[in-house]
Amino acid sequence: MSDLMVDKQADLAGPGVSTYPEVAKILPQDYRSLLNPKETQVAIAATKRYIEDNLCKELNLIRVEVPLIVDKESGVNDYLDRDGSRTPIDFPCGLGISPRIDAQVVQAATKWKRMALRQFEMQPGEGLVTDMRAVRKDYFLDHDHSAYVDQWDWERVMTPQQRTVEYLRDTVRHIWKVIVGAERFLLKEFPKLATEKCPPLPEELVFIHAEDLLDQYPNLPRKQRETAILQKHQAVFIIGIGWTLKDGYPHEMRAADYDDWVTETHSIDGRPMHGLNGDILVWNPITQRRHELSSMGIRVTKQTLTQQLEITNQLDFLKMPYHQAILKDEIPLSIGGGIGQSRTVMYLLRKAHLGEVSVSIWPKALRDICRERNIHVLD
Repeated sequence: MSDLMVDKQADLAGPGVSTYPEVAKILPQDYRSLLNPKETQVAIAATKRYIEDNLCKELNLIRVEVPLIVDKESGVNDYLDRDGSRTPIDFPCGLGISPRIDAQVVQAATKWKRMALRQFEMQPGEGLVTDMRAVRKDYFLDHDHSAYVDQWDWERVMTPQQRTVEYLRDTVRHIWKVIVGAERFLLKEFPKLATEKCPPLPEELVFIHAEDLLDQYPNLPRKQRETAILQKHQAVFIIGIGWTLKDGYPHEMRAADYDDWVTETHSIDGRPMHGLNGDILVWNPITQRRHELSSMGIRVTKQTLTQQLEITNQLDFLKMPYHQAILKDEIPLSIGGGIGQSRTVMYLLRKAHLGEVSVSIWPKALRDICRERNIHVLD
């Protein structure tokens, strides 16, 4: 196998930088937070209120409660990818009952939300948003990956006619309007955040398909392709994540049972493409790296669910209640996604590390690096 193919294979292995010497190279040497720890906490609360309130307005959502633990047999937990490398925390639950409930800590509420649309009797054009908290134990812990994950997980009912790339783009534009609005709000409320080092976000996102991105940079692994496009455009939405591209690799591994990445679509100029999902990425001028804010997509139908599970050799999932509900048309068609709360706040508050805006556990090696770089990680 060539070095290029090895690089592309390794790039699919999962999130995180992978070594702490590499993290030390990434984190800025001359960092100074623009807000002190107390000001930061005030700004975090203001940011979260603004984004949640305006997401509800833009997408016609209501806030609902979301589980931290789920029944393992329900099939609603998120496995994040399709290679089995990032597994949930399992534990027996329920003192004094036999057998005890096989429970799991949520990794994301991706599939639970679609089931919840039925519970709350949502109609087309209506949806929900959650303050989702999760644990992902199999992440490499670096400057923007934590074992503790918080997201605005949202889901909205849609019609069969809306299952198009155009509808996906329109929904993304509404979300982007909220993120740009949040930055404008923060710059007004906290003037110290205005700095020449961090230009304001553009009003418009650039949309590009993963297949076109590969055509532009055929010899680069996925993360390097994203870095390259973000040198040209400060903010992008990459469409079609999960389908195997012409180089033999998907842009990124994506689970087979929520986003639809197999449906054939067409580019604006009529070329065949695949996938009804994507990611919002921005260039982070503090870390000088690509920075993912959101992953989202139009969800699978019973046909595309079966097709994707067949491609990934996971047809045994079809026996689970969540998957059965899709096969039996018991839950609505939907579009949904997750917007990283700490990821977004970290970016908007010009921070170098997730640990400045959320409390989690970090290895000593990383804490030592942060201490050397004047990065205040919360305890």
